[in-house]
Amino acid sequence: MKLLDDYRFEFLRHDITGRLYVQADQIYNLACPASPVHYQFDPVATVQTSVLGSINMLELARRTRARILQASTSEVYGDPEIHPQPESYWGRVNPIGPRACYDEGKRCAETLFFDYYRGRHVDIKVVRIFNTYGPNMHPRDGRVVSNFIVAALTGAPLTVYGDGLQTRSLCYVDDLVDGLIRMMAQPPEVTGPVNLGNPHEVTILELAETIRAMTGSRSEIVFRPLPQDDPRQRCPEITLARELLGWVPTTPLAVGLQRTIDYFDDLLRREDHRGAAGGRE
Repeated sequence: MKLLDDYRFEFLRHDITGRLYVQADQIYNLACPASPVHYQFDPVATVQTSVLGSINMLELARRTRARILQASTSEVYGDPEIHPQPESYWGRVNPIGPRACYDEGKRCAETLFFDYYRGRHVDIKVVRIFNTYGPNMHPRDGRVVSNFIVAALTGAPLTVYGDGLQTRSLCYVDDLVDGLIRMMAQPPEVTGPVNLGNPHEVTILELAETIRAMTGSRSEIVFRPLPQDDPRQRCPEITLARELLGWVPTTPLAVGLQRTIDYFDDLLRREDHRGAAGGRE
């Protein structure tokens, strides 16, 4: 990690479910597992991260008079009845389903942010992030892009849940980071929530076929039952982002996917090399 060699950078390992005492002028609260595989592993810890973590970060912002940005999620819209999803839509979330630890945790975090804004005068920003992908994802991240690419590169089956006709809108990570920085720079009265995502939709089956073609893979596509509460459509309405931030995603899906494929291909080759070297010893 290049930042570790920069004298201006300090890395501090901390669990935000416990209080943190540092000086800050800007806080990006990005903490929470975002993949169903990971946030459902310990759903209570997921809720604690979103709720207790938000309280602790908001208290830090209040004490230091820092501006704080909450990375919320398109999951607050649940399995939506409105398409595409505008920020004014209140959502359709199952509060007792297996995804609720993440969905409702993030919804509660938004509530806390606006209560601290109204009642304790904390300078807040809230963005709702739609599906994001790119290099440096973990190969076992559990989300669709990394799952498909790793499977295609290793010859494993690409698993599609349901009929594959459910849609997602995929935003390249560089575009998302640009949106976060632009939101943080807005004047205090611009609180959000603001959707950050790519309004270009693709079906899961189309994505699987595209990745298989781009990697030259012969992996088969297999179908499994659709998980409970998995949304059928997911697409952001980004008018607010355009008007308030001057932001639109600019990285075409084919370009972003190729960069991500190249990253995983290099990562898997290096892991294979290390494994082979270990075997010789």
